[in-house]
Amino acid sequence: MAQVDDRISAENAAWTFSGIADEFDEHVIKSVPLYEIGHDLVCKLSDFFLPENAVVTELGTSTGALAGKFLRHNAGRSDIRYLAVDREEGMLELARQRCAEDPRVTFQNEDIVTHAIEKSTMVLSYFTLQFIPPRSRQDVYNRIYEALEWGGALVLFEKVRAPDARFQDIANQLYHEFKLDQGFDEVEILNKQRSLKGVLEPFSTQGNIDMLRRAGFVDIMPIIKYVSFEGFLAIK
Repeated sequence: MAQVDDRISAENAAWTFSGIADEFDEHVIKSVPLYEIGHDLVCKLSDFFLPENAVVTELGTSTGALAGKFLRHNAGRSDIRYLAVDREEGMLELARQRCAEDPRVTFQNEDIVTHAIEKSTMVLSYFTLQFIPPRSRQDVYNRIYEALEWGGALVLFEKVRAPDARFQDIANQLYHEFKLDQGFDEVEILNKQRSLKGVLEPFSTQGNIDMLRRAGFVDIMPIIKYVSFEGFLAIK
């Protein structure tokens, strides 16, 4: 095991979200640019896509940070249902604690690859689909599209690859410097990169848009970007 953060270790090509729930929030805020700002943006977008009795599905809820913020933003909406899906029970345990006082949320311990998505007005995927094996990813996009109500929205955040080798080299170096600025040391950064081999498989911006279009989405707009981290809004 090699250190990737103060209290997190991982094997080569074997990154996992199991057993790191207590450390996850601090680690991901340091690792993903604009992480909390993206949460705020998702909440504000919800103002446009929550008709009466709306159902919101979050794929990959982790510790419930987005779920909690989303529900607080919509505190006056007792009619909405929030379905939070994650395959890591340790993450869901913290999410349940975080949202314990809110009866509108239901937590589902399931794998997104096989999860039957309920008919929804919004589907949220916050840096989640990038961890689904490429062979299964298009099927997940297809099922998201089928599950959405007409006029409903997918809010998708993903790490993305650059369109060519030169831009990818620039992106890699900028991200490396970002992590140094967040307090990671060189060894931790290298160890994290090694642990993500074959586990994190980002597509390019165009690759993500192509999958959205193959699923059936026509109306797609980028809503935030920091070099290799991007958010999209896709409306059915």
